[in-house]
Amino acid sequence: MTKAEMIAKIAEKTGESKKNTEATVNELVAVITAALKAGDKLQIAGLGTFESTERAAREVRNPRTGEKMTSPACKVVKFKAAKAIKDAVNG
Repeated sequence: MTKAEMIAKIAEKTGESKKNTEATVNELVAVITAALKAGDKLQIAGLGTFESTERAAREVRNPRTGEKMTSPACKVVKFKAAKAIKDAVNG
């Protein structure tokens, strides 16, 4: 599902215009991004938990050449789905 398809579905279910729904979705993404950038953990009941963590520098290999390289340290985003979502997907 694309972002546009998601916006259309939400607009259809809520009766809001696609323009208002798109603005809401964009603000949600902006709030999540700002929280993760600030290093905060964001928990949304029924959806899951977003968290940014540090990944240490490590040695990696180029799959084409086998050459060893160093991957620099960076922040990565982790998402853990809520139990209700996991149960719905699995059963």
